[in-house]
Amino acid sequence: MLENPDLISRTVLNKGLDAGTAFEILSIDIADVDVGRNVGAQLQMDQAEADRRIAQAKAEERRAMAVAHEQEMKASVQEMRAKVVEAEAEVPRAMATALREGKLGVMDYYQMQNVISDTRMREAIAGDGAVAEKEKK
Repeated sequence: MLENPDLISRTVLNKGLDAGTAFEILSIDIADVDVGRNVGAQLQMDQAEADRRIAQAKAEERRAMAVAHEQEMKASVQEMRAKVVEAEAEVPRAMATALREGKLGVMDYYQMQNVISDTRMREAIAGDGAVAEKEKK
């Protein structure tokens, strides 16, 4: 019946559906309909692919945030090292001032140097490696 549009038109006119009715007749070409296609399965596959892409984008975002955080931490470490170097540069000036003003005696100075040497020796024996790294710089 669908392959013959004239037959459809005659049937509609015979039934009296032409005047003032709320029906609209559409022509359907069955040759264009893919009967073997599972629309539900295709929709599920499309949804799964979309979910995979979203998860991949979120994972990439987390990775980028981790890299940015790592860079921030490296910058922070460098900043702290700079502060340590700055503070270490103040020590000789402070000692010179203390020696000049008589707040630190020569024997106190030599005793402090002895303690520093002992500390370095203990660190080297302990295998800390901090002394070796410090001496390299």
